[in-house]
Amino acid sequence: MSRVTALIPHYGVAGPTLQLIDQLRAQEHVAHLEIVVSDDCSPEPFPEGEGYVVVRRASNGGFGSNVNSAAAAAHGDLLLILNSDLTLTETFIADLLEAAAQHQPAVISPKVVEHGKANYTARRWPRARHHAWEWLTPFARIRHTGLWHRLVGHDLAAWASTRAVRTDWVMGACLLIPRDAFERVGGMDERFFMNSEEVDLQRRLTASGVPSVYLPEVNVEHAAGGSTPPQHRRGWVTDSRFQYAHKWGGVRWLRLLLRAATELNFMWNLTRELRRVPDVDARQTRRQEHALIQHAWRQRRGKDRRP
Repeated sequence: MSRVTALIPHYGVAGPTLQLIDQLRAQEHVAHLEIVVSDDCSPEPFPEGEGYVVVRRASNGGFGSNVNSAAAAAHGDLLLILNSDLTLTETFIADLLEAAAQHQPAVISPKVVEHGKANYTARRWPRARHHAWEWLTPFARIRHTGLWHRLVGHDLAAWASTRAVRTDWVMGACLLIPRDAFERVGGMDERFFMNSEEVDLQRRLTASGVPSVYLPEVNVEHAAGGSTPPQHRRGWVTDSRFQYAHKWGGVRWLRLLLRAATELNFMWNLTRELRRVPDVDARQTRRQEHALIQHAWRQRRGKDRRP
């Protein structure tokens, strides 16, 4: 029977992580479960406790660095990377292991449910055009449609599937990964602070013969961004996407498309402003978007293209 190490990257208040630990300790039909919490230099250190190990980082390095620190302390054959804002049923791990067994070695993600609806967990390799469509303000009104999800790179065939299916990559809220494969490719690239690190990892794992599999037979509830401060999210996402494009190709194309999308947003917002739509400042929004692009462009300079 496989030994599992649950890795919980932690930063901030202890409450959600402690609740997740309680859910892990209550898991049924799991013979070998190790729990490792990696505290990414939180302002208030995560407390010691029974039934889990705490790894304390000396500096805040972001999600990928925190996962690597937790993985370095793991002894299980399988690593189960968990966001702290998940809600697990009592048989979640047993169900996940049983459903995933026939697909190993692979990166496995269950169906991630947010606000009662399945997230688009399975996705296509990121392209500049995916990010440009997502950047465009006029398209916000069609975010609920299949067209929008297809344009931004979500794997709609996988999302609609009722059986396990291979995809390019799966989102990092809940990932089951063979520890030997994780270590063989060098773990997560710590140049990514927050976002895109799981995409980069899965691209390297896929190249090594370890695919990503979406497993809709097993569900997990996610609080949808509860572990990410919203005021920082867009900057982190933009920086990480430029770092990914710098590493895997297409960074100049990404910059060009996002700058063009910003100008289209400006024209759209200007017409809204002239119609006196509340809380619309076309010029300020334009400055903010250009600043995000420029910061991300500068951040990626001097960094190697390869892992």
